Amino acid sequence: MEKSLRAYAEVLRLVRRLPKDTRPYYAKYARENFVNYREVDVNDTSTIEELLQRTYNHSIWVLDKYSVDKSIADRLKGICGCS
Repeated sequence: MEKSLRAYAEVLRLVRRLPKDTRPYYAKYARENFVNYREVDVNDTSTIEELLQRTYNHSIWVLDKYSVDKSIADRLKGICGCS
């Protein structure tokens, strides 16, 4: 659970790097996605790892879409345990 909360906080930090007019949409989108999966069993590590991988991949996609340097997501990469 702690890892998921850290990932959520980092995603919100990344949202602040997006163009100002897109921030509310992506902040709401991130919140909705994290809320949708809050019932996942904390002992189901494979599902949690998959969700964290998707979190990272989608974040990279959004950063790329808005031509934001993807290296700012290195911290999220570390939190999510992505290689």
